Amino acid sequence: MESWDVIILGAGAAGLFCGIEAARRGRRVLVVDHAKAPGEKIRISGGGRCNFTNMYIEPHKFLGENPRFALSALNRYTQWDFIERVDAAGIPWHEKTLGQLFCDSSAKDIIAMLTRELAEAGATLRLGCGVSNVTRSAAGFVVDTTSGPLAAEAVVVATGGKSIPKIGASGIGYHIAEHFGLRIVPTRPALVPLTFEGQLKADMATLSGTSVQATVAAGGTSFDEGLLFTHRGLSGPSILQISSYWTEGAPITVDLAANTPIAEPLKAARQEAGKISIKNALARHLPEKLAVQVVARAQVSGTLADQSNAALDALDAAVHSWDVTPAGTEGYRTAEVTLGGVDTAALDGRTFAARTVPGLHFIGEVVDVTGWLGGYNFQWAWSSGWACGQAC
Repeated sequence: MESWDVIILGAGAAGLFCGIEAARRGRRVLVVDHAKAPGEKIRISGGGRCNFTNMYIEPHKFLGENPRFALSALNRYTQWDFIERVDAAGIPWHEKTLGQLFCDSSAKDIIAMLTRELAEAGATLRLGCGVSNVTRSAAGFVVDTTSGPLAAEAVVVATGGKSIPKIGASGIGYHIAEHFGLRIVPTRPALVPLTFEGQLKADMATLSGTSVQATVAAGGTSFDEGLLFTHRGLSGPSILQISSYWTEGAPITVDLAANTPIAEPLKAARQEAGKISIKNALARHLPEKLAVQVVARAQVSGTLADQSNAALDALDAAVHSWDVTPAGTEGYRTAEVTLGGVDTAALDGRTFAARTVPGLHFIGEVVDVTGWLGGYNFQWAWSSGWACGQAC
C-alpha cells in the first residue's frame, strides 16, 4: 500500500493551496481528485476570469454558526498575501466593483500557478481518483480510492460542498466527517437565484432580461447591487447575496429604484406633463416593462394628472418597498457555494484538525464558513488552505 505523510482529498482552491504549503515544509503530499482536471470551480468562476479575492475582507462578510472561527486564518494569510503571490506569478489583474479582483486574461492562469507551485514543492497530483471512504489505522489513516487503498499520517478533506454538481460536487466530505462523529450544520444552496411559482412566475417572466440597481433586504441584512429578472424569478448580485440570508417561506423586500425618488418627481411633473399616462410617466424612472408591472401592482391608472398625492405615494411604495415571497431557489445546480457544513466547534481554528480525531483536517467550503459574493469564498479557501498546510 502506498504511504504518504499527507493525503489531501480535493484538487480545488483550498486543496491545491494546502498541498503547496504542506509540501514546502518537506511533507510527502498526495492530492487526489475524482475529476479529470484540477480547479474546475476556479476555471468557471467570475465568467472565466476568477474573482480570486476581494480588497475588503471583513469578518461580518462571512456566515456560519460561528463566523468568528474564520478570523484566525483570514488574519494569518490575508488577501494582500495572495495578491503578492499572483503578482509574483506575473498574472495581470484588475479591480471591479466593491473591491472584487479578477484576472485580466483567464482563470486558467490561477490554476496554472497553483499546479506549477504544487509540482515545484514536490507534491503529487493524482486526478481521476475517486475517494469512497476514510478509516483510522495504527499509523494514521487509510483512504479507499478507485486506485486502491492509500495510507497517510494525516488526511485533509478539501472536497468542497454540494454546489454545481455538473462539475463533480458531492457530499463526500460531509460523509467522512459524520463517519468520525463530527456534527454537520445543515446545508443549503447559497449565492443562488431565487424562484417564483404560479401567476407570479408568469408575470415576472415577461420581465426576463430586465435589470435594475436595487436594494434587497431579508434576515436583517440588505444589499444594494444589481438585480436581474429571469424567466424563473430573480437573479443578479443583490439576489445572490441575499439568498444566503433568506429563509424559505419568508418574504424579501425589494427597492426597485435604489436611491431614486419616485413620488416627488411625479408630483412635480403633473403640471407640465399631466397628459401622459401614469405608466409612461413611471417609465421615465424605470424600464418600461417593469413600469407596467408596478403600475398594475399599485392599482393606479389613467394619466399623470389624474393621480392624487396618495396615489403617487402608493406608487412610490410599490417601487421602493416591494414585499415578495420566493417559492425557493434554483438549488445546488447553479448555487455558487454551499451554506453550512462541518461544525467549526469540532475543529481547531489554527490547524483545522478535528479536535477528537488528530490528523484529520477540514478546509474550504466543506466547513461551516461561507463568504459573500465577490471573492470572499476564494480568500477563505486560500487562508484555510494555508493555515492547514502549516500544520498537517
